[in-house]
Amino acid sequence: MGMPEISPEDLNYVREMVRTRSAIVLEPEKAYLVQSRLEPVAKSEGVQTLAELVQKLRQVPFGPLHKKVVEAMTTNETSFFRDLSPFQALKETVLPDLLARKALTKKLTIWCGASSSGQEPYSILFTILEEFPELKQWDIQFTATDISVEMLKRCQEGRYSQLEVNRGLPASLLTKYFTKKGLAWQVQDDIRKMVSFREMNLAGTWLPFPKLDLVLIRNVMIYFDVPTKKQILKKARELMEPHAYLFLGGSETTMNLDDGFERVAVSGTSCYRLKKQ
Repeated sequence: MGMPEISPEDLNYVREMVRTRSAIVLEPEKAYLVQSRLEPVAKSEGVQTLAELVQKLRQVPFGPLHKKVVEAMTTNETSFFRDLSPFQALKETVLPDLLARKALTKKLTIWCGASSSGQEPYSILFTILEEFPELKQWDIQFTATDISVEMLKRCQEGRYSQLEVNRGLPASLLTKYFTKKGLAWQVQDDIRKMVSFREMNLAGTWLPFPKLDLVLIRNVMIYFDVPTKKQILKKARELMEPHAYLFLGGSETTMNLDDGFERVAVSGTSCYRLKKQ
């Protein structure tokens, strides 16, 4: 038996707080989602109902409990090599092009803007190591960010259950890049050290980034309102090198949001590049 349903007033309070703090828009019809995400938070706080949880939130200024609620609302559904085609594009088109362009400096800067539990950044790394082993000698600055401290901890540990590694990860990569730890699998230390996992709210203040060659902000923009989407794309555009590539999720686009980008077809999918000035 779940907890009693969240009241419309409490639902609005949570929606407004999440929108103000993370720019994530929870539609009123998503009450079931709010309910299911909040119940574990309420249990961990030792309260019996969502009404009590919201009362606790209302009584104090924004703090750790509010942050916990915002984190609970950010979706963390992911898998290794999710949607496959962007990784195909990296392998066949994008990385060969960047390798040629950066051959003199041998420096590559990559940012993954919603790292969730780490499967995406690690999938990018595995693609690099498998297909372009010469990049091991390069200076690769790879940053992955997420709003959730809990998720970042998971990324840094790089530990995944059997079920998680079964989702999208070829067995050959599992035996090559992971070590069995009890019932779980852990990404090997030297691989984990190649990514810097940092806390960042896409709708808040950004970290200082170097100029970027490759940007992935996949499957997260759909949760934001239009002004926030515009702001994110503008900031990303200003950080990108003239030759850089931007990957968004399959249902996401820059159209009607930022005319500084153009959509380009690569290896059966599409990504975005800066319009030539």
